[in-house]
Amino acid sequence: MYYIVTGAAGFIGSNLVKALNQRGEHNIIAVDNLTKADKFKNLADCEIADFLDKEDFRKKIQEGFFDGLITAVFHQGACSDTMETDGRYMMDNNYQYSLELLNYCQSEEVPFLYASSASVYGAGSTFRENRAFEAPLNVYAYSKFLFDQIMRRRWSKRGAQVVGLRYFNVYGPREQHKGRMASVAFHFFNQYQAHGCVKLFEGCDGYAHGGQLRDFVSIEDVIRVNMYFLDNPDISGIFNLGTGQAQSFNDVAVATINTLRRAAGESALSLAQLQEQELISYIPFPDALRGKYQSYTQADITALRSTGYTEPFLCVEQGVGRYVEQMLKG
Repeated sequence: MYYIVTGAAGFIGSNLVKALNQRGEHNIIAVDNLTKADKFKNLADCEIADFLDKEDFRKKIQEGFFDGLITAVFHQGACSDTMETDGRYMMDNNYQYSLELLNYCQSEEVPFLYASSASVYGAGSTFRENRAFEAPLNVYAYSKFLFDQIMRRRWSKRGAQVVGLRYFNVYGPREQHKGRMASVAFHFFNQYQAHGCVKLFEGCDGYAHGGQLRDFVSIEDVIRVNMYFLDNPDISGIFNLGTGQAQSFNDVAVATINTLRRAAGESALSLAQLQEQELISYIPFPDALRGKYQSYTQADITALRSTGYTEPFLCVEQGVGRYVEQMLKG
């Protein structure tokens, strides 16, 4: 029997593969599109049974190649570029592909855990798993939103576990291949290492410089929640996956810089001190992002907690600090 992880060479997918390995699971089919070949590095320290290109995998699923052979599917494969403008590609890659796997898992009675996104909430200020609060701002968000809607329509007819996890701002190891789509913690680390300072966006939507608020969640917590649902196949639903506590981009910058300062034998500084010494500065907010940017996100994790998940989440100071220490080790 095999675990299927789609998007396995990506950020969250490769961390899931590693987590399964740590549980002693090596019968894993890793599915991805390696057009960006450098992603292979995320799997180099992992144990898998086989690797399949996404299109080959889709074909094998349609042909029944894996019938009766799957324990669970972690569907993380998607185009996550919020600036992508090819709607046909986005809808095939994110929506249609997900629909094919959902149909298959239901017919085979296989647990299906998939990546949704907090982007479905758009510019709203309430982040609760309810249609009334969902208003996607781009085609990426719409592709995720539409699949969640299909899930809701089919809810009463499901025959096996289905869990959709609306990821908020995830950061952590194995995201280096994402380029500009990598987390701000990753970019701040590299900026400070290269230039000795960090640049943030100026304020927008009424927020002070660097004061925009996001729910930054560590990949460590994301993996723990995924494993929780794997271990509880009787629980289904669409759930926010964030910390439940918004923090500012300034907070991420301060945590990053101070972890690096401590590693260099230097004392930690306050935000005001970092600004005064120009270790943190601000650049104009990009026109291309106006109207498409979430200046505030904070997951309502009431539904997640109601399932019995009680583990605490890492705050930015804890999670980013640990991440920076890992990056320093190479």
